[in-house]
Amino acid sequence: MIEIPIPTLLGLPELSPPSSPDGLKISESLAPPREPKAAVTTDISFDGLLKEPLLLKEDLKDGCGGQLWPAGMVLAKYLLSRHITDLSDKTIVELGAGGGLVGLAVARACRLEHPIYITDQEPMFSLMKSNIQLNNLGPNATAAILNWGEPIPNQIPEKPDVIIAADCVYFEPAFPLLITTLQHLLGPDSVCYFCYKRRRRADMRFMKMAKRAFDMEPVRDDPGAESYNRENIFLYTIRAKRIDQKSDTK
Repeated sequence: MIEIPIPTLLGLPELSPPSSPDGLKISESLAPPREPKAAVTTDISFDGLLKEPLLLKEDLKDGCGGQLWPAGMVLAKYLLSRHITDLSDKTIVELGAGGGLVGLAVARACRLEHPIYITDQEPMFSLMKSNIQLNNLGPNATAAILNWGEPIPNQIPEKPDVIIAADCVYFEPAFPLLITTLQHLLGPDSVCYFCYKRRRRADMRFMKMAKRAFDMEPVRDDPGAESYNRENIFLYTIRAKRIDQKSDTK
């Protein structure tokens, strides 16, 4: 996997090379950066679940969100195979969309009454817009900037019916920001389909935080779960805690 600096991941300026104790800078030439992967366009049918393949431009120049990630593939396949009919009348928001893989798969497959909002930080905005245009999904999908931990922009539906999030557990300082955004978005009748790949011990800290804040249940109706669980990919539903649950946790 291409190593992307953490500041780039968050859309922040890269820091200068670290200083040694005597104040000397460490030369970047000692660890030259890897060449970024060239932008490509991939067509994806999700093993035939899409009659018309989705075209997705992958571009890492603005951050590693610009490539396909495994939990996104898993979540998209699950939604297309198990929820293609019951999403049509729902308001839907995707978090940490990157190029928009999951949201655009839903927009392509479902006859949506409301456009799906695919959201990420500003560096991913042009890529999301490009992929919407590439697939002629303008009436069904809208790209929007949503910074976790900040107030939800007015254009994004308040308390949407469905939130989708894949591969959002990556950078530990962002964990409480993601929790805050989920708290802002989850209404009493909302559900979040949340898929992540466990890569490090810190990921489990996020899950502990989320289980304290929300009602979380593993998805049990996906026949492919055993296979992707072996790759440390896990799929959950997240809902707001009921009033009686909140009092029990105090």
